[in-house]
Amino acid sequence: MIKIHNLSKIYKTKSGSVKGVDDVSLTVHEGEIYGIVGYSGAGKSSLLRCINLLERPTSGTITVDGIDLTSLKGEKLRLARLRIGMIFQHFYLISQKTVYENIAFSLKAAKTPANLIKARVEELLEMVGLTDKRDVYPAQLSGGQKQRVGIARALTNNPTVLLCDEATSALDPTTTKSILDLLKRINKELNITIVLITHEMKVVKEICNRMAIMQEGKVIEEGTVYDTFADPQTELTKEFIKSVVSFELPDAILNKCQGTIVKVMFKGDVAGEGIVSDMLKQFEVKGNFLHGSIEYIQEAPLGIFVMELMGESEETNKALQFIENRSAQVEVLRDGV
Repeated sequence: MIKIHNLSKIYKTKSGSVKGVDDVSLTVHEGEIYGIVGYSGAGKSSLLRCINLLERPTSGTITVDGIDLTSLKGEKLRLARLRIGMIFQHFYLISQKTVYENIAFSLKAAKTPANLIKARVEELLEMVGLTDKRDVYPAQLSGGQKQRVGIARALTNNPTVLLCDEATSALDPTTTKSILDLLKRINKELNITIVLITHEMKVVKEICNRMAIMQEGKVIEEGTVYDTFADPQTELTKEFIKSVVSFELPDAILNKCQGTIVKVMFKGDVAGEGIVSDMLKQFEVKGNFLHGSIEYIQEAPLGIFVMELMGESEETNKALQFIENRSAQVEVLRDGV
């Protein structure tokens, strides 16, 4: 669907050249929701804007639906861009036009026949839940409603790809969830491939199938969202995940513990099994749960528990081996004192 190959974007500044995107290669599969995560300045917005050539890459290629966009210019590029919708953090609605007129404007710009515009706008208003706001101006809308207009506008020309540039960053948590639910529904019902950039791991956890982490213009980690949460490879990824799932214990709790402190991770269906209780019954160790939860990522459970095991070292090691043999990942955070 989308193939990014050896893409670089260099900006010329008064102080010299700056690499916004540094030799990035990615593949986004048809029909998936792909998240690109990074802090401000990581290059994620530059990469996103290169996908539809709002920013022309310095080098490398962007292929969408089998068409190399970097080889196109003029009318051919304009027509190819119609298949790529985009929504923005700050909405960019025309304040002097009603909701209906904002959506219709995109259709007129794409030279849609006048007799088809009304029906298409009405269809989109219903899709995003704004039928009752048809004749309202942007100033009378909430942030979530403005973003729904932005989504409707991005869908006017039946795109195969939807690019989301920090689409929920300006919204409160409740509104963010409603917008993410809408994007998931659009993805499922229309089979639109979505590329979403954000600095919020909660957004990625909620909506994305696969993801990439960017730092200083480079992709430093990529994989499914589930595998990334379960086994992060870089320190930056671990830092992002801690913003959603944190298992750091206060020193006051740790200082009271005399046993071996371990973090146990159960993946998939194993997360719902009674492995720990079976272990405690089978071996001469006592267990004290210090922290834990089961997270659901794309409806698959990921169980993470921090516990203290008390017993003879040989028996404790047997207990930990028992857990590992049952498809769990065990990390010893501190040996018994």
